[in-house]
Amino acid sequence: MHLLQASCLCGSAPCILCACCPASRNSTVSRLIFTVFLFLGVLVSIIMLSPGVESQLYKLPWVCEDGVGTPVGLQGHIDCGSLLGYRAVYRMSFATAAFFFLFTLLMICVRSSRDPRAAIQNGFWFFKFLVLVGITVGAFYIPDGSFSNIWFYFGVVGSFLFILIQLVLFIDFAHSWNQRWLGKAEERDSRAWYAGLFFFTLLFYALSIAGVTLLFVFYTQPGACHEGKVFISLNLTFCVCVSIIAVLPKVQEAQPNSGLLQASVVTLYTIFVTWLALSNVPDQKCNPHLLTHLSNGTFLAGPEGYETHWWDAPSIVGLVVFILCTFFISVRSSDHRQVNSLMQTEDSPPMLEAAQQQQQVACEGRAFDNEQDGVTYSYSFFHFCLVLASLHIMMTLTNWYKPGETRKMVSTWTAVWVKIGASWAGLLLYLWTLVAPLLLPNRDFS
Repeated sequence: MHLLQASCLCGSAPCILCACCPASRNSTVSRLIFTVFLFLGVLVSIIMLSPGVESQLYKLPWVCEDGVGTPVGLQGHIDCGSLLGYRAVYRMSFATAAFFFLFTLLMICVRSSRDPRAAIQNGFWFFKFLVLVGITVGAFYIPDGSFSNIWFYFGVVGSFLFILIQLVLFIDFAHSWNQRWLGKAEERDSRAWYAGLFFFTLLFYALSIAGVTLLFVFYTQPGACHEGKVFISLNLTFCVCVSIIAVLPKVQEAQPNSGLLQASVVTLYTIFVTWLALSNVPDQKCNPHLLTHLSNGTFLAGPEGYETHWWDAPSIVGLVVFILCTFFISVRSSDHRQVNSLMQTEDSPPMLEAAQQQQQVACEGRAFDNEQDGVTYSYSFFHFCLVLASLHIMMTLTNWYKPGETRKMVSTWTAVWVKIGASWAGLLLYLWTLVAPLLLPNRDFS
């Protein structure tokens, strides 16, 4: 009996969910469990930001030390407690990123579940959890030194790439949504599906216009905040341009499924990223989320002690979007070859005699191995996406604040430019998907 329990604990992915899930693909279950590992890291990071836990972090050796290693307490207006929470998030992110990067290297070129490494991907969950715990414990004893500053730039690059991945997922979702509803409208000869597409397209554009209006109201001032005005105006102009291009006759002829629904989703996401960028502007006149405080309780604007909390509106919305996109990566392969090629996934291979392919496991799970003839996603690339996700959530929970030389977290223009650059790169990527069939007519973009 104990042997069976141990086998179920340390065996394949289907066995983990043997009693609580309907028939599931082995590939999907494994991705979900790895995603749960990531979410556990996110939960620990959030807990580390709570005031009660921050007070306990003083006991760790890297916390608030001066040049000779002597622990120091609150100095003037410096909120050392907030600094501790952010530095703890950095280490938790380092642990999860290192864990998934290890699997990124380990799973390179796995072609099917017959590869011995596939057993590691789809099983031994208890031992993998112990590895993650071990890396996490070690990360919390890394001497601070320049670690936080260096890891900040890793987070910047990783978050930039993950923002682009999020945009690809949103475009793919809107494309599949548009195609599915158009198909139902033709099958049932009903205009209700067309009305539904029109309603949501109009809704997304209305939300985008409302978002632009709010950005001008709260993140700009007359005679000031010129950078914010330029960013908002440029992104609005770019969104209008790609929306027009999406419905041009030549584009529609080359891509009949292209339409305003996808363009409206891209527009709304671009305005969202612009909001995230402006929430990091290091000027209180142009950023209502930025507060400063002095030891006497007064609040002032300036660079002398930014105070922020990860649970402000941009961070909360960013966390929700992160969770949705990460879950989306775990459970879905696209219906479109271009997205599958980019995301290193593919449609599941035909399952001949699926009943006979049910995996023989001790706990009689109802999940089955659907990758004997070939994997349905790149194991290595999936883990690399989780590395980027770990870095992105680190930047989200810390508001993209950079550890300063004077022991405070400071908002920088780096965060602003990275997010604005990501929004422009995303728009260029979407524009390329529209015009590529016209520029390269000899290639198959169906």
